[in-house]
Amino acid sequence: YSSLDADSEGEEGKFYVWTADEIRAALEDKPGFFEKPGLSRYDFFAAAYGVTERGNWEGKTVLQRALDDASLAARFQLDPEAVPVKLAECHEKLLAVRGGRVRPGTDDKILTAWNGLMLAAFAEAARTLRSDEFIRQDDLNKHCVESETPGSDEFIRRDDSSAFPRSDDFNRLGTTEVVTTWHKAATRNAEFLLTVLRPDGKLRRSWRDGKTTDEVFLEDYAALILGLLELYQTDFNNRWFSSALELAGEMIQRFSDPVGGFFDTPADGESLLVRPKDLQDNATPSGNALAVEALLKLSALTGRGDFRDLAEAALRPAADPAVRYPTAFGRWLSAAEFALAEVKQVAIVVSEDGQDSARELVNAVRAAYRPNVVVAAALHPIKENAPELLRERPPVDGKSAAYVCEGFVCRRPVTTPDELKKLL
Repeated sequence: YSSLDADSEGEEGKFYVWTADEIRAALEDKPGFFEKPGLSRYDFFAAAYGVTERGNWEGKTVLQRALDDASLAARFQLDPEAVPVKLAECHEKLLAVRGGRVRPGTDDKILTAWNGLMLAAFAEAARTLRSDEFIRQDDLNKHCVESETPGSDEFIRRDDSSAFPRSDDFNRLGTTEVVTTWHKAATRNAEFLLTVLRPDGKLRRSWRDGKTTDEVFLEDYAALILGLLELYQTDFNNRWFSSALELAGEMIQRFSDPVGGFFDTPADGESLLVRPKDLQDNATPSGNALAVEALLKLSALTGRGDFRDLAEAALRPAADPAVRYPTAFGRWLSAAEFALAEVKQVAIVVSEDGQDSARELVNAVRAAYRPNVVVAAALHPIKENAPELLRERPPVDGKSAAYVCEGFVCRRPVTTPDELKKLL
């Protein structure tokens, strides 16, 4: 969904903030919570979250951790393992009280651009975070839309075009542990956007109550393309890559400006006296900046110079204002950094019996923060809808191999994680 209201019952933040007295009432003391007398559950929680009588926001408190578990254990003379258990008891009490409050209203329309950004975030989380303990499945379900047509099962259907025969091989290839929650959220998001918000093959801006709007903007295309590319680099399902490539062609055809960059509205959309082209980031990143980043990454995966030419032409008019007002052009600076960097392209070709070693090669790439690296992976022989980066790169002596390239000029392939890390 798009957003939650900032206020409820006419007060901003009322659902989320607490007075010290409200916390005391919720955390009525429990016998045996502390072995030593004179210590209260409120004192413990207040220390953990920095709660004071004055509060930290208009006389109330926005709860933020002030002390870590080790510091709490030392202050209250507790076994360190007991701290999260005791905090969990407090959290349950407070959640029960908050559950009785009036919730903020929800704007339940689904916007393609915003979901594209969310898709990228979940896809990155799936390959980066080593645990899904931070989000419960029921919490995920509360905030994800289930459409009756098609059914939710269709949104996680299996596609045999991924790097491995079974979709759950994503977990074996991409991470050292199974991280199903993040990947499932990203996959459901991508399926919904590609199916429900592209009903007749043409992307739409928004969906609500089973209906889509006819309008669409540059940011919708660009954000979705970026999200799909992040998801491809997470599970190496060729469907995400080929969809991103197809959408990029549509974006160029419908939005490109002959003098450079992109208009915010499509050429085949509503007739306007002047088609807008907003370069500045606002509440969300500039559609032009997102489009530049998407084209640069597609160029790195495909070797297509026309994508890079379009991206560089769009960057030029943003250069001067980005230098003068950098805080308003943050996404442009990110795109410019990627354009100027020596981007490394990693092609991992998986041999028939080399799935375990391929997983180790992928984990070697992901072992450090590498923002200027793009990765493609597939079983050999390479399928038609795979990125061009994988073409004519065979396994080595029957082993899975990694090719590290710059500008599609590749070094000799390597077969071990240590060799790969040295090249990166």
